[in-house]
Amino acid sequence: MSDNEQTTSQQLFNHLYEGCNILRGPINQDEFKSYITPILFFKRISDVYDIEQNNPDTLSGVFSSFDDANWTDKTKLDDARLKNLVEHFSKIKVGNNNYSADVMGDAYEFLIKKFADLSKKNAGEFYTPRSIVKLLVMLMDPKPGETVYDPACGTGGMLIEAIHHINNNKQTYGKIFGQENNLSTSAIARMNLFLHGARDFTIGQADTLRTPLFIENNKLKTFNCVIANPPFSLENWGAEIFLNDRYGRNLWGCPSDSNGDFAWLQHMVASMNKENGRCAVVLPQGVLFRSTGKEGEIRKALIESDKLECVITLVGGVFYSTSVSACILLLNNNKEHTHKGRICLINAESIYTPMRAQNIMTEENIQEVFELYKKYEDVIEKVKVVNLDEIRQKDYSLSVSNYIEKKPEEAIDVEKVKKEYFEAVKEVQENEEKMKKLLIEGGFING
Repeated sequence: MSDNEQTTSQQLFNHLYEGCNILRGPINQDEFKSYITPILFFKRISDVYDIEQNNPDTLSGVFSSFDDANWTDKTKLDDARLKNLVEHFSKIKVGNNNYSADVMGDAYEFLIKKFADLSKKNAGEFYTPRSIVKLLVMLMDPKPGETVYDPACGTGGMLIEAIHHINNNKQTYGKIFGQENNLSTSAIARMNLFLHGARDFTIGQADTLRTPLFIENNKLKTFNCVIANPPFSLENWGAEIFLNDRYGRNLWGCPSDSNGDFAWLQHMVASMNKENGRCAVVLPQGVLFRSTGKEGEIRKALIESDKLECVITLVGGVFYSTSVSACILLLNNNKEHTHKGRICLINAESIYTPMRAQNIMTEENIQEVFELYKKYEDVIEKVKVVNLDEIRQKDYSLSVSNYIEKKPEEAIDVEKVKKEYFEAVKEVQENEEKMKKLLIEGGFING
């Protein structure tokens, strides 16, 4: 985007966000998105009348998907407040002739981030920091004509970034797929893609682990790129169904119902195109070393499959509403020849920018991590490329810190330290004598 478009996006966001201030008070800030999103959508299709007609599958039911909103509850939204909200949105035109898809989409993206800022308790369920999203897509590198699937798509950020990365919208038509369990969040994803100019995409709403929606010939549909930041350590995720999964997603075993991390991973692996499918997934670092339940056995099978190409550990605090340290796993059904039988372990825990409220990864930070992956070679303190035998010897642990080579510590010269210590003591004693002499001469103390 040009600087001018960025400015325009910010101005449009400012106007949209003023709608939240109209609601502030009787309506909890966690619910702002359930009122602002549908009224913005309604305004958009009013200003661009035929969009709705051309996209019934994409956009139908968006307005009714926000179950938090209660438009008839006068204690929350009295007539005067509703009038102010409608008039506020009437002040601007949001048709295609008024704002480009980039401007409109980015303004809405700012708004989603603001909803996340206001809603810390569940922000992580629908918003992934954009720099992390961009890093995942860079690592996946989707090509024109390839299919992209996010089984835990939240508000659609991964899919939008994939479209941007491909940089040819028509090549993505019919190639973008996502599934999201939360009704209103899935509606936000559809609107987010729509406002960014995406066309012919499919967002399904259901529990992915219990009811995967993308099925072909009674088998799980597969994709070129599978990318997600699923809910961390999900409890009661449906192990009883997964144990005898009709689609064969329990490739390496069924995790316990107290933690769904490896269920998400196996669903994504089963969704990878058998020839050239790639996968990038964000998970808690515990998946790298935990052996509770079936996790140790599943991790062993994952490693022996030789699909795992890279592990990247991230600093804690870069995700909303959790301090859990996360990692990125990259898998590939068609590894480069030089990557076969090897895994690149990257310690990116020192590659971040500390901020007052949250650690972040800047454009420079993610570029550094990406370059480390592309080089796929050892770097002291940061990268170790290991072969499968080395991992077998460590009982299939992928704990990155156990493999990374540290800088050699300088040997301590005891005699030098001892000499410096006595010289410092002598200097202190001499300074004390000088001070005492000055105090006596000035009459401050008696000699």
